[in-house]
Amino acid sequence: MSRRNDLLRLLADKSVRTGNFVLASGKSSTLYVDARLTTMSPEGLSMIGPLALETIKDCRWEVDAVGGLTLGADPIACAISYASAKLNTPVRAFTVRKEPKSHGTGSLIEGPFRSGDRVLIVEDVITTGSSALKAISAVEAAGGQITGVLALVDREEGGREAISTAGYTILALVRLKEILDFRS
Repeated sequence: MSRRNDLLRLLADKSVRTGNFVLASGKSSTLYVDARLTTMSPEGLSMIGPLALETIKDCRWEVDAVGGLTLGADPIACAISYASAKLNTPVRAFTVRKEPKSHGTGSLIEGPFRSGDRVLIVEDVITTGSSALKAISAVEAAGGQITGVLALVDREEGGREAISTAGYTILALVRLKEILDFRS
């Protein structure tokens, strides 16, 4: 079984729930993908980092730093950064707060992000694209150059189109439909 299929199986087993849910986008759904149950697990972290780096390489994205809106993007960014540690050009991870800190430096972006960085925005689940677009706005305001957007899961509910319409390249490691095909 390929690493991608292993990830699909893990997401299907750990992260997909049925019921009645309100998503972060405000939409109602009978399916919820709690990707954090996968992205924060040892096996999920060990799969996501290398698969994402492979995707970055295949897309020829030049990336200095990777991150996105907390909390969904955080483990993905860290998995990618960790997996890149032995490369000639390791990738730094950062996080974008939902609101600036009210103390200390008042930063909206935390971690070793630098103005001028070529940045890959990551997201756990793309529905409308609003979280990724919020992260893009914060990174660009701080001087980052967006290379692209990489989602772990695309729910295929318009988020990809919203991000593309805004002028950014977006890819997803998996689509929700593919995960559902792996459900037991």
